[in-house]
Amino acid sequence: MTQLPQFRRALLHPRYWHTWFGIVLLYALVLLPYPLLYRLGCGLGRMSMRFLRSRVNIARRNLELCFPQMPAAEREALVKHNFESLGMGLIETGMAWFWPDWRIRKWFTVSGLEHISKAAENNKGVLLIGMHFLTLELGARIFGIHNPGIGVYRPNDNALIDWLQTWGRMRSNKSMLDRKDVKGMIRALKNGDIIWYAPDHDYGPRSSVFVPFFAVEDAASTKGSYMLIRMGNPAVIPFVPRRLPEGRGYEMVILPEQQVPLDDESSTAHAMNQVVEQGVLMAPEQYMWLHRRFKTRPEGQPSLY
Repeated sequence: MTQLPQFRRALLHPRYWHTWFGIVLLYALVLLPYPLLYRLGCGLGRMSMRFLRSRVNIARRNLELCFPQMPAAEREALVKHNFESLGMGLIETGMAWFWPDWRIRKWFTVSGLEHISKAAENNKGVLLIGMHFLTLELGARIFGIHNPGIGVYRPNDNALIDWLQTWGRMRSNKSMLDRKDVKGMIRALKNGDIIWYAPDHDYGPRSSVFVPFFAVEDAASTKGSYMLIRMGNPAVIPFVPRRLPEGRGYEMVILPEQQVPLDDESSTAHAMNQVVEQGVLMAPEQYMWLHRRFKTRPEGQPSLY
C-alpha cells in the first residue's frame, strides 16, 4: 500500500526538466477563474482533434460499435464533445491536484452520500465503481473530501509523474494500491475501507471473460470483479462525476448499492458492465472513448479496429 510519497532530490535531475516545465505551466494555468478554464479546456480539446487523428478514429469506432442505431451526425457531434471533454480532463487534473478544498467545493454539488453511510452502518467495505470518465481525477478528489478511501492505480513509468499523481490523489484519500495487488484490495474491503475500482477497461485475454457491453456482444471484461466481490463482500456502489454545461461546475451522483450476481466470473462481469453502461449514459460525452476498449477479441475473431 502506497503512503504519502516523500520527495527525492533525484526528481530534480535534468531528465525531468521538461516534465517540471509542464507541471509549473499546469499549476499556473489552474490559478485562472474556472469559467475561463472551461473555455480554454474545451478549445484545447477541439484543437487536439487535428493532431490526434488516430484517437479521433478510435472514439468514432467505439461509438459506432456501442451505439449502431445512433444517427451518424449525432455520433459525430458526440465525438467533438468528447474531445472537448479531453481538453477539460487535462485542466481538471490540475484542479484535482492543486486546488484547495474550498475551491473544489465551490464548484461541486454531491448527492447520494447516504448510500456510503448505510454501508458503514452495516459494517461493510465499499467497492466504489468509478468508470473511466475524463473527470475521474477531479471526481476522486471530491469524493475523498467527503469520504476518504483507497485508490487503485497503475504506477507511472515517469518517476516524477508517479510522485505527483500519488501526492495529488492522496490530498483527500488514505492511500493507493497497485491494481495488481488484489490481496491488498480484499484485505481493505474486509477492514471496511472504500476501494476506488474501475472495471471498464480491456485488461487482456488472460484477465478477461467475453460478455456484452452496450451493443458489443463479446467485450473483454475483467475477471477481477468476481474475486473482489466474492471474497471482500463489499457494498458495490457506483458514482458518476459529471461536468455541467456552459461552465456551471460539476455534480457528483452516488448511486444506490448494486446487487451483483456471483454465479461465476461471466455473470459478475456482465452485471458490472451493465452498471458501467448505466453510468456512461449519464454523461456519454465525458466517457473515455479514446482508448481501444475492444482490442482483445475471442480466439479466431478479427480486430474491430
